[in-house]
Amino acid sequence: MNILAVGPGRLFSIAAILFSVVLGGSLGWSQTAGYERAPIHYLTAEVHDRVAELSSKLDAGELELEYDADHGYLPSVLAALEIPASSQTLVFSKTSLQLHRISPRRPRALYFNDDVYVGWCQNGDVLEFAATDAKQGAIFYSLKQSLKEPPRLIRDRGQCLSCHASSRTQGVPGYVIRSVFVDAAGYAMLGTHTYTTDHSSPFDERWGGWYVTGRHGAMRHMGNVISREEGRDVITDRESGANRETLEGLVNTNPYLTPHSDLVALMVLEHQTQMHNAIAAANYETREAVHQSAQMNELLDREPGSISDSGERRIDAAADRVLRYLLMCDEFQLSDTISGTSGFAEEFTARGIQDSEGRSLREFDLQSRLFRYPCSYLIHSPAFDGLPDVVRGRVLGRLAKVLTGRDRSSDFDHLSDADRLAILEILVATKPEFAALCES
Repeated sequence: MNILAVGPGRLFSIAAILFSVVLGGSLGWSQTAGYERAPIHYLTAEVHDRVAELSSKLDAGELELEYDADHGYLPSVLAALEIPASSQTLVFSKTSLQLHRISPRRPRALYFNDDVYVGWCQNGDVLEFAATDAKQGAIFYSLKQSLKEPPRLIRDRGQCLSCHASSRTQGVPGYVIRSVFVDAAGYAMLGTHTYTTDHSSPFDERWGGWYVTGRHGAMRHMGNVISREEGRDVITDRESGANRETLEGLVNTNPYLTPHSDLVALMVLEHQTQMHNAIAAANYETREAVHQSAQMNELLDREPGSISDSGERRIDAAADRVLRYLLMCDEFQLSDTISGTSGFAEEFTARGIQDSEGRSLREFDLQSRLFRYPCSYLIHSPAFDGLPDVVRGRVLGRLAKVLTGRDRSSDFDHLSDADRLAILEILVATKPEFAALCES
């Protein structure tokens, strides 16, 4: 149909859709609040994440949480969500919801597994939750730390998005690990750098405002120390915070479930949060592209199900971002050996899906890079499997080309032939959808 034959009302509709496409592509989800309207409906759509499931069980009386005098509902919640205490990391910068409860003397504890994050503060008003829904991405909840009423999980309706939906989260409701220069009260120092960290971050930009236990040789990070101003300079003694196997002398860890803020857990946390964000961003971008193409198809009497050229480009770009992050492109190369203190590494590895040779994507390297096989274990997650078929198929299709050597793009030069073959064999053995694609 020629667009000139469309009536004035339909021309206005088409113009509005095209304007929305341009706005969404140039400014991003967080600035257009695109996730609040069709097709995402972030604040109103039903979700099925692990915390939502826990909430349903509590409401139905199928599960009870026990209250601990020292930690409230924390131990019971971690057990219900299968989150190991060894994942504990401690952050003392005032960069989260209960900032009045956080300081270098009383850090906030964060616990996590593959799809849920739980925050706990000493004498905190609430437990804080962030959970990954396979379709909607990061969903936020709180649970009052009180015996005055039965425990009830409350979903956040937008307040958390002021910090958790920005360029730091890849433009969608998501997760962020920040590294900041912190003063003696725990406040981020004005006028200094703030870093959003992931597996690509230089080691010396990580963990400002966090406690860190573990060995890392000659490499230095920003953790375990308070910064101070001398004239116009900010002084940070990285040496005093380096290679701490305990936090003795820095903070009293007796109130916490463990005395650790494990280095390996921190590195996994950095990778995992932005991997989740990349998956959610691809999910949102694809659903929006398909939705807008469907509107155009109807207005222009085009074949139902066809995707516009611009929509195809958006989906291709989203798939490429997921693939690059999945294969650890731009990962910072370690120059010394890493080790943790809490046993997190062993527990994390033990949960891996193994092939017939006992290999899994959860095995660590910790000498030159994070993982032995540089492909994210989150390829086995509900979030990845929940990607729309049209984008998930593109990710897996190009992944197969990279791993078989048919795609020798420079982006993947960090993968040796041995790496490619090992990852290929692991995925063929452990991910049926990928195996079927390779056989076709």
